Amino acid sequence: MKKYRINLNGKAYEVEVEEITGSESQTETKSAPKKVEKIKSIPSKKTSTQGEDVKAPMPGTIVSVKVNEGDNVKAGDVLLVLEAMKMENEIVAPIDGKIISINTSKGASVAGGDVLITIG
Repeated sequence: MKKYRINLNGKAYEVEVEEITGSESQTETKSAPKKVEKIKSIPSKKTSTQGEDVKAPMPGTIVSVKVNEGDNVKAGDVLLVLEAMKMENEIVAPIDGKIISINTSKGASVAGGDVLITIG
């Protein structure tokens, strides 16, 4: 598999392309697109003594940030909205806690695995 970054209408997307052999190209396979409504952040370990990092599960653009530093949140509360592949995905808090830092802003492009918010 090869990874490529494609810019389409001013937005960057990462895609993986698999080369198929001659025998595979003769059979046609179709799969229905999968819809994702809520996205959990990438599970993370406590990277510091100050809290737990909430990471981007995929590359995309931040549509809105729903919390402020100092806010108290409960597990499952929506922290921000990430647009990826023309879908808006709600990123939710993995734990109860207080927002220690917000490392992104509305309109920012993020890569998968980037630390978006730290909860303590």
